[in-house]
Amino acid sequence: MNNDSTISKGIDWMIVWLYTTLVIIGVMMIFANEYQEGDSIFQPVLNQSKDYGKQILWVCVCSVLAVFILLTDSKLFTATANLLYGLGILLCIAALFAGTEVKGSKSWLVLGGFRLQPSELSKVFTCLALAKYISRQEIDFNRTSSQVIAGVIALLPAAITIAQNETGLALVYFSFFLAMYREGLPPFILIMGASVGVILVLSLIFSPTTLFIAYGIIAIVAILLTRNQYKRNPLFLWSIVAIWAFASVMSSVVIPYGINHVMKPYQRDRIYSLVGKLYIPQNPEEQAELEKLKVKNRGKSQNQSEYNVIQSKIAIGSGGVLGKGYLKGTQTRYDFVPEQRTDFIFCTIGEGFGFVGSFVFLSLYAIMLFRIVVIAERQRSTFSRVYSYGVASIFFFHIGINICMTIGLAPVIGIPLPLISYGGSSLLTFTILLFILIRLDADRHIVLR
Repeated sequence: MNNDSTISKGIDWMIVWLYTTLVIIGVMMIFANEYQEGDSIFQPVLNQSKDYGKQILWVCVCSVLAVFILLTDSKLFTATANLLYGLGILLCIAALFAGTEVKGSKSWLVLGGFRLQPSELSKVFTCLALAKYISRQEIDFNRTSSQVIAGVIALLPAAITIAQNETGLALVYFSFFLAMYREGLPPFILIMGASVGVILVLSLIFSPTTLFIAYGIIAIVAILLTRNQYKRNPLFLWSIVAIWAFASVMSSVVIPYGINHVMKPYQRDRIYSLVGKLYIPQNPEEQAELEKLKVKNRGKSQNQSEYNVIQSKIAIGSGGVLGKGYLKGTQTRYDFVPEQRTDFIFCTIGEGFGFVGSFVFLSLYAIMLFRIVVIAERQRSTFSRVYSYGVASIFFFHIGINICMTIGLAPVIGIPLPLISYGGSSLLTFTILLFILIRLDADRHIVLR
């Protein structure tokens, strides 16, 4: 245990108050989704038949855990980082083979009446393990071999999570590459990742032949504009050709194969709906699977994810500038928006508090992210800095994808809004992430390895 005379010594209270504010907002929004006319606002807060009651119970559990973390010696996190990472991998594998299936995903373990999602908790363990590896004295992170090992540490839980049919959650593990970039990961790797995303979108909109010709024209123009450079260095010319070949192969072979043979039919449908195209099932089995995901909306049959986004945008748009007021929403209160307590909880804020309230709410996240980066940059220890950037990357990824998902700018992939969405595993994960960060920052005068 920490020998400091007071728990508050060195604590960054701004992060603590931001955390508390966001958790309170989350409980209020979950309550707003369950509130019906005639209900008392002062209903028993621990009513376990209601989601807000369950969330309040998890808030109490997380509060106790947060205090425990603040009382813990920071050296415990470096000493147990690898052990916890191994435990997380084992729990993810256990969920894959012996877990409970929820909404088609076999990623849940039932422990003493509680459901736990190991792949959520493993984000904490992976963040610690990655910080532990990069901070080792003998590691030169400028070497390719070190970067590859760090990538494996980050993506191994993602591979298991994909096998659990939790593709959206698996994508979060790619956020660790932002933390690695701060430590010396070459920029071209991030550029390549962003390029693959752009090529994916283009491949959904245009045919492979059209893209092949377009890439060729771009390559020819690039060669003509840079002829002086490649005359001095022929490698420059071959780099342009290699990029053209890479883009062409991705558009004509890799991406079509991934969409048609790796993705599930409902995932393909979500991807195509994002770019305004209708996915046509390739066989009767796919057609039958998609039919199960259809919902009736006033006599019109729509794809489930498309329906969710449409209702979410209606709810957010109906809030206008100042919103309808707390507990006054109709779209969210009458269950027009599916998953409105989890993935689509932002639409409750948009409908109730409008553009102004949404702006203030997102400003809280922006302040938190900025504060975490400030904390990261003032660390003496590489371990603490890498961990802090890992936390910032996870929060940034979750916030960005969830908000874009609710307004139709990203496919519906089941990413919760940090500290706001209903769910014990999610709240537990983000609480542990933040309070380990706070504990490490309180001991920033210590060089941890």
